[in-house]
Amino acid sequence: MATSISLRTFSRNDILHHLDALTDILENCINGGASVSFMLPCQPEALRAWWITIADSVAAQERLLLAALNENQQLVGTVQLILDQPENQPHRADVAKLLVHERARRLGIAGRLMSALEALAREHHKTLLVLDTATGSGAETFYRRNGWIKVGEIPDYALMPDGALTATSVFYKQM
Repeated sequence: MATSISLRTFSRNDILHHLDALTDILENCINGGASVSFMLPCQPEALRAWWITIADSVAAQERLLLAALNENQQLVGTVQLILDQPENQPHRADVAKLLVHERARRLGIAGRLMSALEALAREHHKTLLVLDTATGSGAETFYRRNGWIKVGEIPDYALMPDGALTATSVFYKQM
């Protein structure tokens, strides 16, 4: 397990300060085949613009961005908790974009990010978390191992970065 990793909740300014590193992590994950809303070939300017919208969402208190930094304070992973929900769902939050750079994988970073995210969800009085991930992916296995319950699959839900259709698996976890 990675003992030299620190976790921080990023502000809008933190996101903008780390924009290049955030873009690099996202691009690395897409190039590695992660289905995280973008297609190949990656357009770094589009990825940067997306992070700026995330920064604005953090500033509006719609979401939290949790970041993992290594011993050199280099960003190696992130995950988001989307707090902004409809009026009839104040108890719920969505988990989005668990990203870990390939150079930092298999060190327990994803698990630490998710544990910390769950603690943040509890602090914000969220009792139910939901997420989706590409069916058959390593992420699906990771979530099951970490106590998430798979509800089902939606066929042909999204495109993989290479253009192939993929199903998505929907998960929940009660806090």
